[in-house]
Amino acid sequence: MLNQSQLDAIDQLIIDNLIQSGLDHVIFMDMAGNTIAKHDNGQNKLDSTAFAALAAGNFAAVDAMAKLVGESEFSLLFHKGEKSSIHFSKVNEENLLISMFNKDISLGLVRLKVAQTIEQIDKILTGDKS
Repeated sequence: MLNQSQLDAIDQLIIDNLIQSGLDHVIFMDMAGNTIAKHDNGQNKLDSTAFAALAAGNFAAVDAMAKLVGESEFSLLFHKGEKSSIHFSKVNEENLLISMFNKDISLGLVRLKVAQTIEQIDKILTGDKS
């Protein structure tokens, strides 16, 4: 269970590292589809509760497919649309970070920023002060 200090630190990381970099929506959630933190750029409406539940199901299905082809997991998923794209990253065994962004943001930037954010979130979750 996360304490308020951890939640506040994760919220601030998402805002500073991802939303301020131009991403549209970011959801930090557990594997069951429960939203822990969510932020957006204020320009679009998204039913984040429904989205998180669908994202958890999507990730679970892909995880099962990974096992069928002999992989232990696919820790990253990416869906590209005409106007928007979705980047799914596994933070740890219990959490996912879902990032949604438009065509004006490069996938490379998203992957870099998400990787940095996940590393920092992991430190918050484990209590690593370094």
